Amino acid sequence: MLKISFDPIYSHPLPEGHRFPMIKYELIPEQLLHEGSISVENLFRPVPVEEEIILLTHDNDYWNKLKTLTLSPQEERRTGFPLSKQLVERELTIAQGTIDCCYFALEHGVAMNVAGGTHHAFTNKGEGFCLLNDIAIATNYLLHKKIVNKILIVDLDVHQGNGTAEIFQHNPAVFTFSMHGKTNWPYKKERSDLDIELPDNTNDALYLSLLKETLPRLIECEKPEFIFYLSGVDILETDKLGKLSVSKAGCKERDRFVFEQCKLHNIPVSVSMGGGYSPRVADIVEAHCNTFRLANDLYF
Repeated sequence: MLKISFDPIYSHPLPEGHRFPMIKYELIPEQLLHEGSISVENLFRPVPVEEEIILLTHDNDYWNKLKTLTLSPQEERRTGFPLSKQLVERELTIAQGTIDCCYFALEHGVAMNVAGGTHHAFTNKGEGFCLLNDIAIATNYLLHKKIVNKILIVDLDVHQGNGTAEIFQHNPAVFTFSMHGKTNWPYKKERSDLDIELPDNTNDALYLSLLKETLPRLIECEKPEFIFYLSGVDILETDKLGKLSVSKAGCKERDRFVFEQCKLHNIPVSVSMGGGYSPRVADIVEAHCNTFRLANDLYF
């Protein structure tokens, strides 16, 4: 059974003016349930991650600022959110959801977090709507527990996974791959193990050809025992922040190819949703729901 991490707190702790990009987190499971793609048995609610696990990834000083709500005004502005206890709890819950997904993926091949993909959170700072880096936290958890020895992070959000790149820049057990818009934010990029920078208006053909020539090679060379997949849908041509021209069908084919490669090589994959900022929330939800539908169809 496809297991999906979901908690209402993913959507609700933000002031009304900050909620638009977050409303998708409640609409995605609602749509999947409504159409019968999943049932309530597919969903699970994580608890907040423990402090000792956070500190495998994030600096103690930074974590203390978060939990005591003492970020400076400049640090808070960088995150894009007004800091609150509820927001920190949301990030803690998302991180544990991604860890829980690891165990389900090891058992079933794939598991998914309705939220997550907070790849702009660095070791010692947050930015770009990200406070704690859920994939990095789960990666370090797997390595710390010696559950796996080599991990590949496949980040296909339109924005570079700059925080993830910084966190793992000196860790040979983790290979970071980010395929993102060249001219898009963040304007100062970090160095992933592999960065593919896409020109503005990249279409389906170019996007998919680059992915299909790159991912199999990475799997062959790096031989990962586990993959984290950040499946942002801000690559869509409708996205107001993306600058690319990938269709909904192209985005779906991207997901299909990633899942097929993971399944072909018998590599468990944990999926976090990442970004999506199309003006019509229905476009965002449909593209994300395609990711869930494909995982269900291909694995179960």
